[in-house]
Amino acid sequence: MMEYDLDLQQALQKLQDIERAMNESSIVVITDERGRIQFANDKFTELSQYSREELIGSYHSIVNSGYHSRDFFKDMWRTIGQGHVWRGEIKNRAKDGSFYWVDTTIVPFLNDDGKPYQYIAIRHDITERKRYERQVERVAFYDPVTSLPNRNYLQKWLEDHSQKGDRSYAILFIDLDRFKQLNDQYGHELGDAILIEAGSRLNQCASDDDVLLRHGGDDFIMLLEGYEDHEQVREVVRQLYKAMSKPIELPNGDEVWLTLSIGVSFSEDYALKDKHHLDNYIKQARTAMSHAHESNVHGHSCEFNSPKLTKKLDEYYQLEHALRHALEREEFVMYYHPIIDLKSGCVRSAEALLRWHNDELRYISPATFVPILEEAGLIEDVGYWILWTVVKQMRQWIDAGYDLERVCVNVSPLQFRSQTFVYDVKYILRMAQLPPHYLEIEVTERTLLESESILNELHDYGVKVSVDDFGTGYSSLSYLKRLPLDTLKIDKSFIQDMDKEGEEIVNTIIHLGKSLDFNVIAEGIETIEHVHHLQTHHCDEGQGFYWTKPLPADEFNVFFETHHSL
Repeated sequence: MMEYDLDLQQALQKLQDIERAMNESSIVVITDERGRIQFANDKFTELSQYSREELIGSYHSIVNSGYHSRDFFKDMWRTIGQGHVWRGEIKNRAKDGSFYWVDTTIVPFLNDDGKPYQYIAIRHDITERKRYERQVERVAFYDPVTSLPNRNYLQKWLEDHSQKGDRSYAILFIDLDRFKQLNDQYGHELGDAILIEAGSRLNQCASDDDVLLRHGGDDFIMLLEGYEDHEQVREVVRQLYKAMSKPIELPNGDEVWLTLSIGVSFSEDYALKDKHHLDNYIKQARTAMSHAHESNVHGHSCEFNSPKLTKKLDEYYQLEHALRHALEREEFVMYYHPIIDLKSGCVRSAEALLRWHNDELRYISPATFVPILEEAGLIEDVGYWILWTVVKQMRQWIDAGYDLERVCVNVSPLQFRSQTFVYDVKYILRMAQLPPHYLEIEVTERTLLESESILNELHDYGVKVSVDDFGTGYSSLSYLKRLPLDTLKIDKSFIQDMDKEGEEIVNTIIHLGKSLDFNVIAEGIETIEHVHHLQTHHCDEGQGFYWTKPLPADEFNVFFETHHSL
């Protein structure tokens, strides 16, 4: 056989092998320049439920689900019509009416004039992954007990409504009186039944332009759009009272009556889409609700925010003043929370946590003072001090022979997005002579989406990145496969509320993280049952009071010595 024939035979054999591999692993469709199907492999007929005879000669509209807009497909055709490759996710409809999702790449074949004469579409079935994403996104935006929107949803709702132009809002902070006593009396299951019915009744009083959400515990927030005076709000409040006038019948046959304590504040400008302003108005409404609760002896009560109710704001400014001098007075100290390998039980890493010791104010929770640092513009200076202190500590541990994989540092969104953040990280690591892989930066989901270029710089340098409090964010989860991430941290609220539904949520997050080859950490572990459940579902690491509270560096050293080689 001539050498030319042998080369041709080998080339044909390679093409056949490639075709066989593609057909086994992917959905493959070839169309002409107008999109008419010329070839469809077995995987496409199986997924679409159409026979090859039905598909050949048809257009892709045969599987159009109606989910995507015309502009979506116009953009796709514009891209491939210009000879460029198009990539995206498409929701299609099978012959029996069921829907499926495919991750799609369309490659144009070009003639000598550079014009497409044929297209090959290579697709992968991602229906199951989309189902997991919807489950986690549902958790992010909606309260699992009442099915009402949660706090994460509120900012998104305001951003959507900002397109309407300048609108004023009344913010109602609603508390269910005596709920704690009822919950203790009847237990969590019947307590949830009370919350569900109360939330349903309150929601019936909200118009299409308003929103009701569960803020947490037995607290709800209602935003009334376009309300500017007290009398308008009083009419809504009367409707809320009326909604609670009938007893709530529990599954066990008992009846309970609820009254409401309501605080009201008004937006004095149209900047609610600014989180600082929104939080301030919610604080004002909550303060007014507290006063309403104090005066609520026998029935419903409502208070409007007034100068007399601003004492808490005065306390806020007192904390802000003290924080402005905390760094120079060396009042900040770092604590370290051990991160445990759930397979071996050994200390694998540590999370660095900021604490503030002020002789006059005593102990102030980070949940209280960190937001003030951000709002007062102090977070970048304090954040730099945190990074420097933690990196030096990690260098000391490495020099002392401590077998720690990394130290994790929570970074404020304001600090993370600053122009000098990446430079600061590199400089501190170089000065401490600490290899970058020993540092892991923890940021929230929203921060990730707004800072992709920063993530890429950190990744290229070797610094790890963790998604903190995963499951409570508000974004589409498509970012997980796009961004250079290393770790998912399951929010402690899911671990500490691990009923049947909570277990499913935790399992879903673990499965999603493992399927994308992420390290998965569970926070807030407090019981051996938590540990066993997470081990059963192959969660990588855990941290929580089950092992220890966060420790100053010297006490962490002692803990490590007793837990690094169990």
